[in-house]
Amino acid sequence: MLIGYARVSTIDQKPELQTDALIQAGVDERNIYEDKISGIKIERPKLNEALEYLKSGDTLIVWKLDRLGRSLSHLIKILEELKSKNVAFRSLTEGIDTSTPIGMLLFHISGAFAQFDREIIRERTSAGLKAAQLRGIRGGRPKALSEEQVESAKNLRKLGFGVSYIARSLNTSTATIYRELSGYA
Repeated sequence: MLIGYARVSTIDQKPELQTDALIQAGVDERNIYEDKISGIKIERPKLNEALEYLKSGDTLIVWKLDRLGRSLSHLIKILEELKSKNVAFRSLTEGIDTSTPIGMLLFHISGAFAQFDREIIRERTSAGLKAAQLRGIRGGRPKALSEEQVESAKNLRKLGFGVSYIARSLNTSTATIYRELSGYA
């Protein structure tokens, strides 16, 4: 039996590209398991369900290798689990079919390149963030209040005004005022 697995990273993404390809490859749409969750998440309920459902002689099919595993070691762990159950694996995009020796080799090579690509992206992102910091660019969400507004809040608090009044007068939330005044009497 052919069992399909599709994964998209966010709720907003649509899995149709993957599921259509799986159906075209011969997977009955009732045998397609879909997760809408980031690939780095350890728990992927539908993948676990698919892996439990697979029996000897079945084939697990994915649209692309990176839809299945978080890392090369995770991919290899899944593949070893499949092999121990006498289950084959196919990746449509990479043309990998582990029921053949060349397919196993391609699986390992493709997985290594996929992990290498993720590491390069992570390295570039880190370097970009460090370069921005050196130029004085601060990442993240901008401060809700300017330094002048924080000083106004402190002065109003000193004069005995309540947090709700201060928040309304500065057009912000009480949580912001509490955060800015934490440690301030």
